[in-house]
Amino acid sequence: MLTLHEALLRDKDLDIEGRERLTSQARDLIHEEFGLPRDNIGRSEVERVLADLRHQLIRKLDEDALEMASDPHGSEYAAMRAEEAAGAVVALHLPEERLRIGALLKVFPQQRETKTQKLLDGLGTLWRQNPNEKIVVFATYLGTVDLIAREIDQTFPGQGVEVLRGGDHGAKVAAERRFRQKDGPRVLICTAAGREGINLQFARILFNFDLPWNPMDVEQRIGRIHRYGQNHTAQVYNFVLSDTIEGRIFLMLDEKLVEIARTVGKVDDRGKVAEDLRAQILGQLSERLNYARLYQEALSDPELKRTRVELEAALSNSREARQVVFDLFQDLEGFSLDDYKPFSDVSSSLDRLVRFLCAAVMQRQQKLLKVDEQTYDLMTADGARRARFTLNRDSATNQDDLELLGLDHPLVQEELGRWRSAPPEDIGIAVAGDVEEPVLLSLWMVETSAGNGERRVVVQPIAIEHDGTRVPAVERRCERYLQAPASAPRLAPEQRLALFAQAVEPALQRELEHKGAANGGGSYSAELIAYAEINSDGRG
Repeated sequence: MLTLHEALLRDKDLDIEGRERLTSQARDLIHEEFGLPRDNIGRSEVERVLADLRHQLIRKLDEDALEMASDPHGSEYAAMRAEEAAGAVVALHLPEERLRIGALLKVFPQQRETKTQKLLDGLGTLWRQNPNEKIVVFATYLGTVDLIAREIDQTFPGQGVEVLRGGDHGAKVAAERRFRQKDGPRVLICTAAGREGINLQFARILFNFDLPWNPMDVEQRIGRIHRYGQNHTAQVYNFVLSDTIEGRIFLMLDEKLVEIARTVGKVDDRGKVAEDLRAQILGQLSERLNYARLYQEALSDPELKRTRVELEAALSNSREARQVVFDLFQDLEGFSLDDYKPFSDVSSSLDRLVRFLCAAVMQRQQKLLKVDEQTYDLMTADGARRARFTLNRDSATNQDDLELLGLDHPLVQEELGRWRSAPPEDIGIAVAGDVEEPVLLSLWMVETSAGNGERRVVVQPIAIEHDGTRVPAVERRCERYLQAPASAPRLAPEQRLALFAQAVEPALQRELEHKGAANGGGSYSAELIAYAEINSDGRG
């Protein structure tokens, strides 16, 4: 770019010979930098790169000139003088700077950069184990991204490289979609733009080619693959040059994190800091430390004495750290995976969601038609297709005409809001069941707040016979009764209101007191979300 800039100046001075000489030098540099042959194809590629660089340079110079011209505080004369001065500085110093950079580059050994070689070695090892492995690489600088992409392409032709540089959300999604495809690129190289807004849990390996100063940015990167839906152990490789200031600060911070983790008992069998604790402590540090200033001041403190003191001041209060961690994780000691196994099969939840949407859109004279096991068409009253839904996330990501059906879909949210705002008399049904006398089954959304700030939300069923007797057997099978065949109601509206006031609500109060929700320093609220009048089906 410096050589091209100098060539442009020669062109403005009508020095055609100088312009051609410098342009020829730029071509030679491109041949060397990109390893392009000097045949017709190579020369054609050099001209393409040259044109692209010239376009970037001219655009940058035009932007600088426009910024100078748009200064509302500068006169025309001052702007002219500033432009002349800038031109003179460039004309005098540009050749010297360009030649000095060339001399410095010649000092470097003619071999591949160390970190790049380590990355290629790692990729080779992983692909020997699994040739189809998808791998994510994060780098900070655009130049580094281009370098990595070029080296991977040259070393592993055919594996494919996708680059995510930034842009709008659509560009991110498109890059993610190409990378996700089974026969798509094996490597996705991301700049900071890839830290959020994309889900890459179908990949399990991530390389941090260079590390940002703020460790929370590293956690965000890792969060692209280590998230819900990840079926394998995520592997993360951080490239750290230990003999640099950045590397020494990174290792020092890691050492301090291990100390805190040991203090609060959050170290795993391999001596590593537990993931949950690491994220929480780094989150606290991000509010206390200015990492940019920390690294800049470290330049004048080669032994990092002041840096160590600052880190210790931010991390050493282990009592506070212990209390924070205890508040955050106090319930984990009682955690049991067995309690959540009934929820591991999501198919039943999706079935309920589809049934709800079918019934909800029917009220608007629309239909949800099943296309196959995971695809549904929403049809309007005049038979036109309004949307096509799928229950498969991968299908929705890879096909533009498919929308993922879930609780967060705008249509589902709209229908849920409509039914949640319905008055109580409109949210009840009458069904037939194996009962002898009519039973009023009600479902309550109960939110409790304990004195320590803990908040819980549960659905509490209450089933009452017409004489006020509670029926726990019906409550345990409430899902079954809500799906029972419809029947004609036998209770008059005033009878139902009396049951709610005289039996259902007192029973709910006793239930919450028994569970401790309505006692002491906490509070609770209960909202009726549905009820069913269950009548005898003749078999009771």
